[in-house]
Amino acid sequence: MDLGLKNKRVIVTASSKGLGKATALQFAKEGAKVMISSRNEEELQVTLEEIKSNSGNQEVYYTICDMTKNSDIEQLFNEAKEKLGGIDILVNNVGGPVAGGFAQVTDEDWGVAFEKNLLSYIRTIRLALPHMKQQNFGRIVNISSSSTKEVLDGLILSNTFRSGMVGLSKSIAREYAGNNILINTVGPGRIQTDRVTELDQIAADKKEVSIEEVREGFKQLIPIGRYGEPAEFANIIAFLCSEANTYMTGQSLVVDGGMLKAL
Repeated sequence: MDLGLKNKRVIVTASSKGLGKATALQFAKEGAKVMISSRNEEELQVTLEEIKSNSGNQEVYYTICDMTKNSDIEQLFNEAKEKLGGIDILVNNVGGPVAGGFAQVTDEDWGVAFEKNLLSYIRTIRLALPHMKQQNFGRIVNISSSSTKEVLDGLILSNTFRSGMVGLSKSIAREYAGNNILINTVGPGRIQTDRVTELDQIAADKKEVSIEEVREGFKQLIPIGRYGEPAEFANIIAFLCSEANTYMTGQSLVVDGGMLKAL
């Protein structure tokens, strides 16, 4: 199926690895022009070549961007406008905040998590919307977490700011629907990424068991019976940004193999 993404101009933030990388690769495979970003230039260079090699698409570029720095975000959009020729699609992604319950996290942790996991999305959307409004077309997908549907123990910061992200997305979706700008939120369940491995290891250490035992326990809660692959998650984002989606906006979806129902 042709998703109609050829030559669409796409920014994917925090995309040198994990879900961001898988998403950027999927857009590149569909023939889009893609700008990837992260804080680590060495990782970006490797990812850039990997995406080009696996997609046959040479219109992939990178920019160094720390999502906690407004100046970096502004530079990202300047580079995207110069190299891509504009902005049609924005996929917001950023690493999760530190783990911990309410008693474990500090005021500093709260501040960092707000800037990283909510304010950064506000800043990117603020820069993207004028371009999308002018051309009467735009797609924004904000990557969140399954915690927007069911809070996760020991992740108070993620639970708080990911839910705020959903409220932000729904509000803006209503404001800009008349401009043919569709905005949705997609949260991963247990997708096999470095972040999930980190969380599984934390759980294993806390329970004093092996990480394999923790993973088997989660698999029993997932009706599909396994962790998801980043490419499976990326397929959903590509659909939401494609010509196949012309009417879905303001939604908060979870890609988790049915786990929330099992909970």
